[in-house]
Amino acid sequence: MLTNDDLLLWFQRLAIPAQTRSIIDCIRSSGPSRHVGGGRSNVSGRYPSRKMGVTIQFESHRVELAGVYEMEHDAGVLEYFDQPPSIKLDYASATGKRIGVLHTPDFFVIRDRDAGWEEWKTEEELQRLAERNPNRYCAGVEGRWRCPPGADYAERLGLYYRVRSSAEIEWVYQRNIQFLEDYLRVDSPAISTVSRESAVAHVSATHGLPLEDLLRLNTVSPDDIFAMIAANILYVDLRAAPLAEPSQVKVFTTSEVASRTKRDSARKLDMFSWGAVHCGSTLTWDCRIWKVVNIGEASVGLLSEDQRLTELPVAAFQSLIRQGRIEVALRNLEHVSDSAVHQQISRASERDLQVANHRASHISRYLDFGTLPAETDVPARTFYRWLACYRSAEASCGSGFVGLLPKHSQRGNYTPKLPEASQRLMEEFIDLDYETLKQKTKYASWAGLKAACEKQGIQVPSYKTFCVASTRRPTFNQTLKRKGRRAAYQVETFYWDLDQKTPRHGDRPLEIAHLDHTELDIELISQSGQALGRPWMTLLTDAFSRRILAFYITFDAPSYRSCMMVLRECVRRLGRFPQSLVVDGGPEFGSTYFETLLARYECTKKTRPPAKARFGSVCERLFGTANTHFVHNLLGNTQITRNVRQVTKSVDPKKHAIWPLAGLYDRMCEYLYDIYDTIQHPALGLSPREAYASGLAAAGQRPQRLIAYDQDFLIWTLPTTSKGTAKVSPGRGVKLNHFFYWSDALRDPAIEQQQVPVRYDPFDAGIAYAYVGKRWVQCISEHYSSLRGKSERELMLATTELRRRAQQHAGQFTVTAKKLADFLASVESEETLRAQRLQDREAKSVLTIIEGGLANPDRRDMTLKEAGDIDQQDVPD
Repeated sequence: MLTNDDLLLWFQRLAIPAQTRSIIDCIRSSGPSRHVGGGRSNVSGRYPSRKMGVTIQFESHRVELAGVYEMEHDAGVLEYFDQPPSIKLDYASATGKRIGVLHTPDFFVIRDRDAGWEEWKTEEELQRLAERNPNRYCAGVEGRWRCPPGADYAERLGLYYRVRSSAEIEWVYQRNIQFLEDYLRVDSPAISTVSRESAVAHVSATHGLPLEDLLRLNTVSPDDIFAMIAANILYVDLRAAPLAEPSQVKVFTTSEVASRTKRDSARKLDMFSWGAVHCGSTLTWDCRIWKVVNIGEASVGLLSEDQRLTELPVAAFQSLIRQGRIEVALRNLEHVSDSAVHQQISRASERDLQVANHRASHISRYLDFGTLPAETDVPARTFYRWLACYRSAEASCGSGFVGLLPKHSQRGNYTPKLPEASQRLMEEFIDLDYETLKQKTKYASWAGLKAACEKQGIQVPSYKTFCVASTRRPTFNQTLKRKGRRAAYQVETFYWDLDQKTPRHGDRPLEIAHLDHTELDIELISQSGQALGRPWMTLLTDAFSRRILAFYITFDAPSYRSCMMVLRECVRRLGRFPQSLVVDGGPEFGSTYFETLLARYECTKKTRPPAKARFGSVCERLFGTANTHFVHNLLGNTQITRNVRQVTKSVDPKKHAIWPLAGLYDRMCEYLYDIYDTIQHPALGLSPREAYASGLAAAGQRPQRLIAYDQDFLIWTLPTTSKGTAKVSPGRGVKLNHFFYWSDALRDPAIEQQQVPVRYDPFDAGIAYAYVGKRWVQCISEHYSSLRGKSERELMLATTELRRRAQQHAGQFTVTAKKLADFLASVESEETLRAQRLQDREAKSVLTIIEGGLANPDRRDMTLKEAGDIDQQDVPD
């Protein structure tokens, strides 16, 4: 970001007026004016910007996020701010009425030479808005969109207002920026001198060396190569070809060498193409075949397939060759036909093609040898009719075969039999009476149509005709009008994105990960045999390799605790964080704690739209796989409960439950991390583990993304209070969630009555952490003996129970630390909290398994100090 001195120099250099300076200062000092949401179909989220030092909101990952990537890595962009304060737009509506609206642009951008507001929208949305409000959005010169009222407002301040369309986005560049982002975030990449000299030498020897060949060198690692590209030590045109396809990427030493090589190649191609043209050459131009009949000093004569002569000036002919619109045919292209011929053949049925082939065989023998078919095979009159059709089609469209196709489909009268009035009334009834939320039956709607027709004295459509007409209506629109958006989503046409954009599963492992929860189809018991219900599983999976990065099982409903544990487990197992994390709109994913953790480790959060399961299809599919292939084969699975009437005491899953949480977790680890991980995935052609390993080998190990599983990381995964800080009270410590916590480090007079950052352990209410003296210190609760081992969930239940009991009596009631501690220690709470304590006890057995996994001879990991290791003498009185 700009310093105050840098901003002042920028103001002076561009002569920004005082009023505009105050507006820019207001934008820079205020946060986003609104929190974005993706709406019904957009993926929204937050991007951790290193340039700005904050997370930047985006409302669409296909439009606004592309703009964020562009501004983040554009040296000409000094600062950019999402959702700046609203501005007022005055314009005339389509009916001529003057209106004024408060409008919040997507970004305010400070560039090296100017500044202003930018609004990013899809090309399709802009076209719709231009039809509805032509005075607000309109197409300008060269197809660029404009917002005249926005431009008028900005120009009065010496700024700009730009409408940015999705048509402007260069998707190859976007894909490459995301591929290189791990290297672009490093200020000074560590590249060995040997690797640097070796790579530069190979590229200098062969200008335009394919990246694929460079990656094969044993002396240079892929990480060093990509780091050199990101640092401009090696030059690659990031707009030309995706780095994930190295055979298509050309590497140069500098951009100047790349430009010179490109000009030389174009000149050689021009010379080759022009030199290859001579009289008699066959060319292709606009999908048609031409023959060169004359090459003069001023013009070139071309003869088309239908024997029409065309002359082009030599300069124009050479220009068409340079543009690639005219190509010299290198092989016989006489079989190239018009698109209409292909359409007719593609529409023909298999039976029609058999008939046409039979007729063509007789025609071919006649044309080659003059042999007529036998009268017993084909009558002469029929044969000559075929021959006439063949020659007619050959003359009209260049293919006689098309004339031999039978035209059975054109027989009969296909015009509607109903009178136009009846047809119109039937369509009206289907639209306004049948396709409504009442969900009338077809017969009931037809009965109304019948009465209306009889009243108007017009012909009544039959019930069968009505059913056929209603069935031919678009299924999605009909379901939407009768059952609503969620039901219609099931039959919505799957959107196939044919334009090359960024791959939906990424170009490499850990580029995109999906995080979601599901309730497993199994009943569990405690170690003592008591039924505890169904557990929840939180799953983190890699979209590229379909590998399970981590999972966590607990009895608690989805919360930030599950998110924390699964991200911990991911770093413990792999030492990495994903670059982008796709989540749903659950409240646990919108917590400040969760977003802070992602921002700290530079992970982009993407929130998929509600009720759009296809956006999370990777996780959803794996949930189904885990249930079908593993859980449904265990005693106590709940498949039968889907048919409630079939459930009896003898088959009740709760009666057959034998699995405790720790046992299930242990076996689930074996299934997900060993069995599923090594089975060939049908979409990949290899196992997830192999896809993950090969992806890292091709895209680089990216050591700069490694995260140490140490005390600092574990502290970052702990939640904090709503304020994030707590005041140090002399002699008592810091207060979190009703309780005071103490450490000898809090005795320092310099921090007394000061706010310090704090964190707490959601699985042990007896301890908390405070940031004092540039380090995190462990603090112990004043009620440690009562709170030791108690989870945050249990404290919440106890607080709720105390409030409920107080409400049964008159008067106010305040939950104090002493009341809560006494309640937790009392026999009275046993029945209320018994189930939660049993579930917490089972959850701790899972944590024991996880911590036991830390005993890895290849890696020494640090964990938070166990509460049980605390000396009782350290507990404050």
